[in-house]
Amino acid sequence: MNTNSLNDAADNNVNKSSDSPKTGLLLAVLLSGAFVAILNETLLNVALFQIMGDLSIEPHLAQWLSTSYMLVIGILIPVSAYLVQRFTTRQLYLSAMALFLIGTVLAAISSSFGILLFGRVIQAVGTAVLIPLMMNIILAVIPMERRGAAMGLIGLVLMFAPAIGPTLSGFILQHLSWRWLFILVAPIVALTLIFGFMKLRNVTSTSRPKLDVFSVILSTIGFGGIVFGFGSMGEGGSTSIQSYVIFIIAIGAISLALFVWRQLKLTAPVMDMKVFIYPMFSVAVVLSIIVMMTMFAMMLVLPLYLQKVMLYSTLMTGLVMLPGGLLNGLMSPVMGKLFDKYGPRMLLLPGMLLMIATITCFLLLPLQSAWLVAILQTFLMISIAMIMMPAQTNGLNALPAELYPHGTAVLTTLQQTSGALGAAIFISIMQNGEKKALSGIANPGTAELNAAMTTGVMDAFKIGLILACLGLFLALFVKRVAGQTVTSAASSVHSETELVTGTATVKGK
Repeated sequence: MNTNSLNDAADNNVNKSSDSPKTGLLLAVLLSGAFVAILNETLLNVALFQIMGDLSIEPHLAQWLSTSYMLVIGILIPVSAYLVQRFTTRQLYLSAMALFLIGTVLAAISSSFGILLFGRVIQAVGTAVLIPLMMNIILAVIPMERRGAAMGLIGLVLMFAPAIGPTLSGFILQHLSWRWLFILVAPIVALTLIFGFMKLRNVTSTSRPKLDVFSVILSTIGFGGIVFGFGSMGEGGSTSIQSYVIFIIAIGAISLALFVWRQLKLTAPVMDMKVFIYPMFSVAVVLSIIVMMTMFAMMLVLPLYLQKVMLYSTLMTGLVMLPGGLLNGLMSPVMGKLFDKYGPRMLLLPGMLLMIATITCFLLLPLQSAWLVAILQTFLMISIAMIMMPAQTNGLNALPAELYPHGTAVLTTLQQTSGALGAAIFISIMQNGEKKALSGIANPGTAELNAAMTTGVMDAFKIGLILACLGLFLALFVKRVAGQTVTSAASSVHSETELVTGTATVKGK
């Protein structure tokens, strides 16, 4: 591809950036597909008991239907920077949605646990491609001064979809079997795939980057081992299982350290660690980890408390969690627009203070009313909306255009793995607190069991409060990014045709 054709492509992208109807259509295609995909992260959470009965499996196997989803995403997203640079927008989107549709159909017709798990893995592969693709397209076609609003729409999907998953699932399961969780999703995915085929156009250029296979292996063992290890903590308490879990986590940590070291040595890394030399991006990563750990942990701890202690049904539990999920999704676009106007500090500091105040209320107030739990959970989800998108947008704005694919890959990978880790760690803390409260009681009754469960939940909340205080400390150092502005889509397109090393070959050149 010669210089003139590069300029033509850049001019076309400029037009797309300024043409709001076309940009709106592009966002509609991407967000509709991503919503369905991300919804499936939590859609099965309240269906596991029914699936265990139908397929005759134990709880430690059933939980992998949820954990494997985040595990596969965490493994595959590190190579998303390569995929975004290597393939066109249409190729990646249509492939991702086709894979998701295949996985959905397999899960719907599965007659055994193995086939159901395989279907979930195929679904997760499609989601792992779709999430970073969506974020990179936003960075490519939306000017920086309007990027907060666009990232707010992504927040509507990333936060709202998993938040309403348990509620939607609980409603469906009141009337239908768990297979309908996939049967009802399949035609929606098919329509989204057709919509994308008809309307989606390529908005990014492609290149021929090299893929370091050894880096992919290290990242797979690293991210996969850590998530798998922490996800296996609930399988039992024997010494052999504990040693096995520690061994898996250690192998994952060593592999991850080797992966980072190798990326620093490669001229064309799979995930460029130079993104961490930008302070605002590094702060955004830590804040995102704190928020994702808190959100996914609360989405497991609170439902367990409502069902075990307050004896609510799955539908009632979902309804208690629903207001927070709805407001979180609705506020994300609003927070994006406020970010464009006022910058990150005006949102992050009040957001972290609100999170600290809400968790403190969880610790101090007696959680005996569904209304109180719903109100507190709603305020918690509002605080998450005030933190997540402003932190992410400001962090990505700090990067030069050629690091956008790597920045989104780092952010999305750590979000997924931290969500899985947060859930596993908080549940482990809750269970340990429960066991300590019951130690010395030979035949605990209902009152003792409920009190022990409450103690465990409070222990989990204490760790959440410590994380929130750390987030407030970091938010004090956040500044609005102004130095890395990409003045036009033309410069963005030109930058994306050259990798970090400047050695990539543009397709057709």
